[in-house]
Amino acid sequence: MNKRPAKSRFMIRMRKDWQLHLLLLLPLTVLLIYNYLPMTGIVMAFQNYKPAKGIWGSTWVGLKNFRLLFSMQGFLYAIRNSFTIAIAKIVLNVAVPVSFALLLNEMRNAQVKKTVQTIVYMPHFISWVLMASIVIRLLSYNGVVNKALEFFGGEKQIFLANKKMFQPIIVITDVWKEFGYGTIIYLAAMAGVDSDLYEAAAIDGAGYWKRMLHVTLPAIYPTIVLMSTLALGRILDAGFDQIFNLYSPAVYETADIIDTFVYRMAFTNMQYSMSTAAGLMKNVVSCALILVSYRLAYRLTGYRIF
Repeated sequence: MNKRPAKSRFMIRMRKDWQLHLLLLLPLTVLLIYNYLPMTGIVMAFQNYKPAKGIWGSTWVGLKNFRLLFSMQGFLYAIRNSFTIAIAKIVLNVAVPVSFALLLNEMRNAQVKKTVQTIVYMPHFISWVLMASIVIRLLSYNGVVNKALEFFGGEKQIFLANKKMFQPIIVITDVWKEFGYGTIIYLAAMAGVDSDLYEAAAIDGAGYWKRMLHVTLPAIYPTIVLMSTLALGRILDAGFDQIFNLYSPAVYETADIIDTFVYRMAFTNMQYSMSTAAGLMKNVVSCALILVSYRLAYRLTGYRIF
């Protein structure tokens, strides 16, 4: 029996599910307008772009903008800072939620457990505009942290203007804001652990710590690996919202990341071609890292989305 041509099968499916395809029309239109049409602006990375002349009238300069970009000390600082901050965030945003989830999972009082879980989860819903104002007040010269330092005999610090302190502050405040969300994910993974394993470990004489180490951790290991590998795709996204609301020219050397560098080049220095080149470079590298991270996730945990 002859098979139907591929074109005929496609048309049959289209006629059968035309309502579902019609529902896709609006999101596809939005995707096209806001995600694909703006990609024509990538051309500016290879031009000496002048707003008065537009894309079609600006001079083509090839890879000149990229060569200039990598000769700028500020951009090299931004690359270094992006990797340093992002790697520290990835490590701690796995280690802290896992540790906290393990401890919370051993809590026997269900009401207290839910209360603590809710409290640590709440900062995740606060935007960095509001969270930054809280951090600034806490770390200001007359803020709570400096008053505590003074009370214990220490000296007051200008934390957010200190180049050495800025990166640790960024990482710590990000973990403070997001570890509650990670805790929920790992608690959900722990909920799927077979209770018979805990009972068998208890019969063998294993206490809380032994059960945590030899039962719970191995059971959630695939989730830990999955979350870590997927985070690799965001390694150049060191947190624009957070840093933009907290940094100042005094700490550009250690605070500036690629996104904030692109923002300043475009909207402060009006160097549109350079900022487009920096953004394009970042997006190409990020795309490659996303592909690598999904490949690693599939190899290590069997997770796949395509």
